[in-house]
Formats: sequence, C-alpha cells, structure tokens
Amino acid sequence: MLTLIHPTAVIHPRAELHPTVEVGAYAVIGERVKIGPETKIGAHAIIDGLTEIGAKNQIFPGAAIGLEPQDLKYEGSLTRVTIGDSNVIREYVTINRATGAGESTTMGDRNLLMAYVHVGHNCELGDQVIIANAVALAGHVKIESQARLSGVLGVHQFVRIGRLSMVGGLSRIDRDVPPYMLVEGNPSRVRAINKIGLERAGLTPEDLLVLKKTFRILYHSGYTLNQALEQLDLLPENPHLQHLRRFVQQSVSKGRRGLIPGKK
Repeated sequence: MLTLIHPTAVIHPRAELHPTVEVGAYAVIGERVKIGPETKIGAHAIIDGLTEIGAKNQIFPGAAIGLEPQDLKYEGSLTRVTIGDSNVIREYVTINRATGAGESTTMGDRNLLMAYVHVGHNCELGDQVIIANAVALAGHVKIESQARLSGVLGVHQFVRIGRLSMVGGLSRIDRDVPPYMLVEGNPSRVRAINKIGLERAGLTPEDLLVLKKTFRILYHSGYTLNQALEQLDLLPENPHLQHLRRFVQQSVSKGRRGLIPGKK
C-alpha cells in the first residue's frame, strides 16, 4: 500500500490529520495541529502551536507555521494560526501565531505566498492575495482580498493594504495602501489606479471610470481630504467607490497610521 506519510516525519500522536494528507521527509507536526483533506506538507516543514489548516493546501519544504510570535509581549498564551483552503505556501515561508490569549493569525483561501515571505503575529490575509518573494509583514498587518505585493518589500505593523491594490517591489509601506491603487517607492506614493489588475479582476468599464475619477479627486484636485470626500459623494453610486471611501475614512481615524500620499 502507498503511504502518504514519510517514515522520517515526526507527527505528534494527538495531531489531527485527515487520511488524505501527505507529509514529506523530516517534517514535524505538533500536538495541537489540525490539517484538512488533500493538503500536502513538504519535507522539513514545521507546523506547531494551535494551528488549523484547511483542505487542498500546498506547503513546500522548510516552511514554518504556528511557531511563537517574534514579539517581546508574548507570554506563552495559547494563540492560533488559522489557514483556509487551496493556499500555496512556498519554501521557507514563516507564519507566526498571534500574541495575546485567544487571538489569531489568519489567512483565507487561494492565496500564494512565495519563498521567504514572513507573516508576523496577528496578521490577517483575505482571499486570492499574492505576495512575492522575501516580503516581510510586521505584526497586525491586514491585507484585503486580491491585493498584490511585489518582491523584497517591508510592511510596517498595523498597516492595512486595500482590496485589488498593487504594491511595487522594494517599496517601504509604512501607511495604509488604498484599495484599487498602484503604490511604489521609498518613500512610497500612490501612482495611479491599478488598471491592469482591475481589468483582470473583471471590473467593468463603468467601474474603472468611477475609480479614475476618484483617483483624480483624491490625488490631483488640490482638495483637502474632507473636501475630496464630499466630492466623492457626488459621483455615481458604485460598490467599489463605497468600499474605497470607507477605507479612507477608517484609515485617518484615531489610532490608525493614515494613508500613503499621492506623488507631488
């Protein structure tokens, strides 16, 4: 009979693995780990802590998921990592569990994390996010669905990255990235709407027109932010505009890091 568990893998007897899970050579799976159907664990991967992984995920060699957060406030509390379905987690990705008791680091479905990505404690990733090689997310970063992060960049703690945005490689992201926008640089600036990404995602020409007008109002009109928000209320009603407006308002609220500005 074909065995799906390599004989050199070390799996705690109380770990819960679906019978269809494949585990490669020298992988280590801890006591509180739960892994769903048809997930594949590569050689030398380590999965520990209170970690739940869904179905049909591919976890490549050397990945480390659910280990203690790199946070001096951590005092050994029982914290989680929760990962959905059909994600691809490439070589040497690290996903740390959360810091405070009962908290989670979470990832949705159909995400791609390329090699050497670091996901810090308490991060939240939506669905269909793509993060290229050697990107580092500090703690409490939230990335909305379908965002794209190019390689070798850093994201400051507590930053939010909006839906269907695109961040250029080697950028320094120290404030919130608005949805639907293209951001790059050090210091980073909003350059344009993410036109190609939005078209690929199936947004209509009407959606694109509204978002182009929104970009001009926010970044090329000379309005203050409050004046720009008032002007946005005059545009045709659109769900993407509504999402962007809410994101902007929340980003400038008390305790948040604010928005990455447009280019001068």
